[in-house]
Amino acid sequence: MNPEFRISVAPMVDWTDTWFRQFARIFTKKAWLYTEMITAPAILHGDLSRLLYYDSAEKPLVLQIAADSPEEAARAVNAAVPFAYDEINLNVGCPSDKVQKGRFGACLMAEPELVRDIITAMKSTSLVPVTIKHRIGIDDTGTYDHLKQFVQIVNEARPSRYIVHGRIALLKGLDPRQNRTIPPLRYEDVYRLKKDFPHITVDINGGIKTARDIESHVPFIDGVMIGREAYENPASMVWYDRLTGEEAPPPSLSYRQVIACIHKLDQRMRASGEPPWRLYRHLSGLFKNMRGAKEFRRFLDAKAFKDPAAAPTAETLYSLLPPQTLDTLLGET
Repeated sequence: MNPEFRISVAPMVDWTDTWFRQFARIFTKKAWLYTEMITAPAILHGDLSRLLYYDSAEKPLVLQIAADSPEEAARAVNAAVPFAYDEINLNVGCPSDKVQKGRFGACLMAEPELVRDIITAMKSTSLVPVTIKHRIGIDDTGTYDHLKQFVQIVNEARPSRYIVHGRIALLKGLDPRQNRTIPPLRYEDVYRLKKDFPHITVDINGGIKTARDIESHVPFIDGVMIGREAYENPASMVWYDRLTGEEAPPPSLSYRQVIACIHKLDQRMRASGEPPWRLYRHLSGLFKNMRGAKEFRRFLDAKAFKDPAAAPTAETLYSLLPPQTLDTLLGET
């Protein structure tokens, strides 16, 4: 596979915080990680050390911003400069009612000139590449011709990368969960976009889960973005570095070693004064389809999330799982 092919883990509100990202780095060193979506007003009026903090181990890391004003977007990007993110991404894909009320996210696909101007403003203050994540369309403007027109206008601002979710967003009548599953996937529209605009960089997003899924897209586009599968089955991320042709994690990486890494994260978290649940809430899918997974989840629900004093140690976690699970090598399940 082309080593320039990018694999990234999608921004997911309430999920892709700093502790999930540090956890993800146990499995993949090269995949690009994203922050949760952060609005420009939140950056301009909030606690930057809380909103924009990350550990250096999380890099390469992209800050995703939602904005509806070129001026606010530029100021927000400028405020983030000292934090030295590797890229800044504009969210033009989120379909939630709350985001729409702020005039952020997918609804901006109806205003390509404004999106162009926001990206231009972001680039004016950014020291790193500015990218865009969007859908293939919204509501009644969901044809390929509308998508092509949107990109023609937005590309006047020359974003460095387009991350395209291969579904339209229905802004009326569907909630965000339904918008991830009900509109049919139209990967061909994303492939066609890359063919019609060969000079732009296009990544594809939506419904991608397995190594075979990733490989199926390689001939047509420049990268893939994986969302909920990375979160709900984190061990699957062990494939990402191998699939991009980069150096793979050690072939001896077992679930026992993963728990040892989690224990080190736990110690770092406690030293920072964070409550244990901030890390352990991200671990529920770690042993998906493995023996002992149900007992592991039950323990997290009963102890780690509710009783800070009972948060797991490495020894506790080892005791919950059979040796054949602990000694299984990742990527060979």
